[in-house]
Amino acid sequence: MIGFLTGRVTAKSGSSCLLEVGGVGFEIAMSTSSLAVLPAEGDEVTVWTHLHVREDELSLYGFESVAERDAFLQLTTVSGIGPKVALATLSSLSPNDLAVAVATEDVALLSGVPGIGKKTAQRICLELKDKFGVPEGIGAAGGGTAAPAASAEATEALLAMGFSSAEVAAALKGYDGAAGVGAQDLLRHALKRLGGGA
Repeated sequence: MIGFLTGRVTAKSGSSCLLEVGGVGFEIAMSTSSLAVLPAEGDEVTVWTHLHVREDELSLYGFESVAERDAFLQLTTVSGIGPKVALATLSSLSPNDLAVAVATEDVALLSGVPGIGKKTAQRICLELKDKFGVPEGIGAAGGGTAAPAASAEATEALLAMGFSSAEVAAALKGYDGAAGVGAQDLLRHALKRLGGGA
């Protein structure tokens, strides 16, 4: 397996880049977020990679971080999720946002990704909930941050108020309340941030 490549960016498109490594050009499919942080053509970069092998095809996928590659590999373990849909998911959501969506079972957010329907989104939540661990912004009960149940309740309430999933995730991110903090405290904190008060 090719774990990473360090080389010169020779071309970029909307879905891939061409990386020259030792005189060889590697075409690497990447998420739009990873492509956005690539340096200019002619500059050197290290790209974390995964070589996907099929009977009739070898495809190289690239990522700007190990976390993104790990999220990609976890997604491809879910029935019905292939590499292209996994990449589309990471074009829409960062690894942490994906982990938050899975932890809070945000089926609506996940099913908004091209290629993912409601049933597939539910499968992602079911199959990956124990694999992602506790994402940033959710916290573990007793660890000085909000418990997942309280965060999920606050998220549901904010969505019902008409805020978007992205706004809710940003408002709840990094809340350092007391251990065992409740949904009402989280809600007050999030509404402050959404109202520009924090």
